[in-house]
Amino acid sequence: MLKGRTLKFKILNVLILKFLANENVPNSSVEALKIAGFDITAIGVDNPGISDEQVMKIAIEEFRTILTYDSDYGELIFKYGYKPSAGVIFFRNQPSEALETSKVLQRLISNHKLSFEQAITVIDTNSIRQKKF
Repeated sequence: MLKGRTLKFKILNVLILKFLANENVPNSSVEALKIAGFDITAIGVDNPGISDEQVMKIAIEEFRTILTYDSDYGELIFKYGYKPSAGVIFFRNQPSEALETSKVLQRLISNHKLSFEQAITVIDTNSIRQKKF
């Protein structure tokens, strides 16, 4: 015990990224991300065939960022009011090879200027756009 001294601890605000891969994300990319240490679950493995609305509910409950090739998620957010706090990453172009999704995501995360929270992030061949919600 230290008499007359106050110990102060600085608590770092560390954001742990958790992802939810939609059914259209290749399983090999999901596995590559798991091997790289990412916290990721896959709808195609855990809940195949569920609706986009159910995917949204899981993402909201588990605070996971949705990874998808499905453009319907923008409509679910802006028209129907779903607000997944951890955000959605929409890959506009289908992957040219099975590991492309994992490679693109790892590059995105290395860009510390991007925050996926409360945003839909649209990944195109030559651009990255974000719209907050």
